Amino acid sequence: MKAIRYYAPQDIRYEEVEVKEPDKNEVLVRIQAALTCGTDVKTFRRGHPVLIKKTPSGFGHEFSGIVEKVGENVVGFKPGDRVVAANSAPCGKCFFCLKKQYNLCENLDLLNGAYAEFITIPQRIVEKNLLKIPTGVSFEKAAFAEPLANVVHGVERTNIQPGDTVGVIGIGPIGLMFARLAKLKGAKVIAAGRNPLKLKMAEEFAQCDEVIDLKKYPHPEKIFRSFTEGNRGLDVAVECVGLPEIWEKTFELVRKGGKVHLFGGCKSGTTVNIDTKKIHYDEIQIISVFHHTPQYFREALDLITDGHVDVTKLITKKMHLSEAKEAILAHERGEAIKILLTP
Repeated sequence: MKAIRYYAPQDIRYEEVEVKEPDKNEVLVRIQAALTCGTDVKTFRRGHPVLIKKTPSGFGHEFSGIVEKVGENVVGFKPGDRVVAANSAPCGKCFFCLKKQYNLCENLDLLNGAYAEFITIPQRIVEKNLLKIPTGVSFEKAAFAEPLANVVHGVERTNIQPGDTVGVIGIGPIGLMFARLAKLKGAKVIAAGRNPLKLKMAEEFAQCDEVIDLKKYPHPEKIFRSFTEGNRGLDVAVECVGLPEIWEKTFELVRKGGKVHLFGGCKSGTTVNIDTKKIHYDEIQIISVFHHTPQYFREALDLITDGHVDVTKLITKKMHLSEAKEAILAHERGEAIKILLTP
C-alpha cells in the first residue's frame, strides 16, 4: 500500500509499505478519510516521545474507513462495515483504570498510521474504541470523532453552566470545537485569536457571541472583561494554545471564584509563574484535562450524528494522501484549520 512514513522532524515520505494483515482479534480498515491535526503538525516539527517511538513510523491518527478484513475471533464487525476508531484504548486493569480515570491509563494502547491506504486496528481498540458509523454520517464527519472526544471530555469536566460567560483563547480546531460545545451548554462565549480564517469560523461554526481579533487587541484583558457583568471577568477561561506565557495571562481574564481551564498542552519541562493570591484569596479554580475515554468518544460521535456540531465547516480543503507534507506546511502557514486527506 501507499503510506506516509515519518523519518525525522520535517522528514515525512510517501512510499510503498507492506500491509499488516490482521492477527487474531484485529481488524484491517481501508481508510476513506484522514484529517490533519495540531499534534501531527507539532510532531512534524519536532518529533513526539509517545507517538513516534521508533522510525520510520506511521503518521496520522484521525480517520474513518471500511472494514477490509477481520482477524480470527473478531465479533461484531465484518468486511464492508463503515467504521471509525479512536487512536487509543485503556487497559481497564491498571491503577488509574480501576479509579475510572481511563485517559490516564498506564498502558494506553496508542494507534498511529492513518495517513495510509490501510490501517490495522489492534485488539484492545477493536474491543473498546472501534465504532460503526451511523447511516447518513459521512466518512469525513466521522473522522472528527476522536478530536471532538477530547473536547467533550474537557467541556464536561469544566462543568459549564447555562448563563456562564466563557472565554476561549486560541481558536484552532480544538478551541473552535470547545467554543461550540460551550454554546451548546447555554454559555455566552467569547473567542480570541489572530488568524482571519479561524476568526471567521468562530462566528460561522462556533457561533460565538463575541470574537476578539488579537492583532487589534494585543492586551485583551480589558476587552474580555468588558463583555462580563460589572467588568468582573469571565466565569470560565479556556486556554487552547499550549504556551506557558498564554497560560499565565489567562488568569487575568477570570473573576474571583472563576475557573481557568488550561486545555492547551505545553512542551514538557516548561514552567509558569502564577500569583498565588489569585488561587487562594480570589479562589480561582484550575483545571487541565488530557485526552479522552471510550465514553467521550461515543458521545462525540453522537453529537456529530445528531447534527449539533457541523464539523465539516472546519475542513479548509481536501487533498490527496501524497500531498500530506504540503497539507502540514499549509497549517504552519496559517492557511488551514483541518485538511481532509484521501488515498
